[in-house]
Amino acid sequence: MLLAEAGCVFMGLILYLSGVHGRANSICALKGSSVDLPCSAQRPTTTMKWYTVHRNGSTFVQKELSADGNRVTYNMSAESNFTLTIKDLRESDANVYCCRETSDNPELCWHNKIELHVTDLQVKVIPATEGQTMTLMCSTSCPLTENPAVYIWYKNREFLYQDSPWYQQLVSSEKGVRYSCAIKGYEDLRAPRVSVDSVTSTCFSVTYAKGRMCSYKTTSEEEPCSITYPRDVHFQMTKLKDYVILTCTTSCPMADRQTAYRWYWNRQLYGNCESQDMTVINPSFETISCAVKGHEDLRSDENCLHNRNCESVNYARRRICALEGSSVNISSEYSHHSWPIVNHFWNKGKQDAENLTEDAGRVELHDNMKNYTILRINNLKKNDSAEYKFTLQRYDKKQSPSPGVTLVVTGLKVIMTPSAEVTEGQRVTLSCSTSCPLTDNTNYIWYLNSRPLTPTEKQNKHLVLDPVRSQHAGNYSCAVKTPHNISSSEENLTVKPHINLSPARIAVAILNAVKLTVILLFPPAVFLLYLRMRKKRTLTSAAEQSDKVQTGQMDELYEPMHPAEWTDPAEQQEDTV
Repeated sequence: MLLAEAGCVFMGLILYLSGVHGRANSICALKGSSVDLPCSAQRPTTTMKWYTVHRNGSTFVQKELSADGNRVTYNMSAESNFTLTIKDLRESDANVYCCRETSDNPELCWHNKIELHVTDLQVKVIPATEGQTMTLMCSTSCPLTENPAVYIWYKNREFLYQDSPWYQQLVSSEKGVRYSCAIKGYEDLRAPRVSVDSVTSTCFSVTYAKGRMCSYKTTSEEEPCSITYPRDVHFQMTKLKDYVILTCTTSCPMADRQTAYRWYWNRQLYGNCESQDMTVINPSFETISCAVKGHEDLRSDENCLHNRNCESVNYARRRICALEGSSVNISSEYSHHSWPIVNHFWNKGKQDAENLTEDAGRVELHDNMKNYTILRINNLKKNDSAEYKFTLQRYDKKQSPSPGVTLVVTGLKVIMTPSAEVTEGQRVTLSCSTSCPLTDNTNYIWYLNSRPLTPTEKQNKHLVLDPVRSQHAGNYSCAVKTPHNISSSEENLTVKPHINLSPARIAVAILNAVKLTVILLFPPAVFLLYLRMRKKRTLTSAAEQSDKVQTGQMDELYEPMHPAEWTDPAEQQEDTV
């Protein structure tokens, strides 16, 4: 009865920890893409083979991998770096691999393993801290080993822009609007479309076209699903005589009954329980928190299950979008009991985190308040974008840091839609673009040829010119109203004159074209006619002259005889006698 009511039972120190992604022997790749797994053996040889290995209780099971020569191939040569290549990745390819000479002693394969994680893209909807708005993020279930350079965003299947994994604006419920994303170079592996159906102060509802978010419900991943999520998560603790009952509660009474939960003990995922309730027998651990499965960003504050040996760290905000050149405060509240804290510091980055120290006024640490600390970074730069964590250190050990605060530093850029070269009469939208969504109360200033526009036109993130005129052409820039008015670079808008193609104007244009054609063709035609007539006259004159010449020659051959010279031959003979 206790198990049925509590959902899960946790016995003392028996703790199951989930695997950690992102290690040197762990690869995360996109579903549908290709991946090369390098041989992890210390001295690879051409006779080695690839195997999969898994644990079955306390034993290890090793199985030789069959290569089909097409989708799954491996080339054990030094030139190919002894790699296993898998194309068109499927979820079933997620496994533990190793390369070795023999199949005996599978435990050695496990110790030289390469873990392959296969993920797809998903548009994650995250509550924003400002009003009833949401933040969209193009996410994966594990950090991709091949770090994407550019993400592409789509709205209602149409290309919007390419930038960071964060959608540039805060969104609210909008009927018929669906968002999707992809990684540049893998546009055909687009995330399933998502729509935000409703947003209230306590809940938000999302519809997914398909995908792994739907697998958290009873429906198939290939079917659409609608899920109602809470905006806030916290847990309650009920102490009884021999055990403690923990309940992960939410701000939303309308949350789905099929909602699964995540429990974290000492900041590590306890993977055996997805119930809303957990019974803890013989508790002896330090910190605890819970989250909604599929929305692990919606994690409750950390709390101490017992006051003894406990430290907890919480943050005012988990995600911050800030402008390049501005300043930001990252604050944390912490508590500790019994054992003294010998050190505390801020870390930057997830792996091999560096400890932050004050840096000539650009990085300031304010920790003189009781159990409250502030990290202030001035004159923000793009490379300040990272995850920041506050860590406590006791004399005997260093605390495992909890998920920290994600800071995204963005610049400003003017984007013109449909293009930077338009025709008079078109609708043109100029957007002051950022890599992450700024707060809704951000004031924008628009400039044309370095001169600010009128007050009625300068307050919005978008400047709409409808219809655009020739006087709108020029160099545009935008700025965010701050003490320093951080601004973008200038972008040129070219406006070409509009040609009115009404029927009357078309007729006039045709008539003018005919006139122009006649004007252009008339002189050459007259000139050709003149040449032809001249040639004809020349030929006629030459013919007449030829006839005359021929007639003259005949006259010389046959001279005419006058009548007086005519004589009868008989008379001529008599005269001779």
